[in-house]
Amino acid sequence: MHAQRSRAVRAANRSCRALAACYFRWMADASPTDRIDAALARIERAVSARDKSAQDLKTRHESLRARVGEAIAALDALGARNG
Repeated sequence: MHAQRSRAVRAANRSCRALAACYFRWMADASPTDRIDAALARIERAVSARDKSAQDLKTRHESLRARVGEAIAALDALGARNG
């Protein structure tokens, strides 16, 4: 039921050219349940985007950590050879 309402909200907003005006007009006419469902849909999208961002950051961190480890190993090898 929640997913159906969320799809209906997204479909209604997509068809409106002046999105902000359309959204506020819809919110004024919407029932409290519909407004709560719309707010939940926005929160779910934000959480999903945040999770993806956190995963991207974790991947970048792991890559950087590996590269730094390789650089340190190369410096250690140079030091051992010249030391």
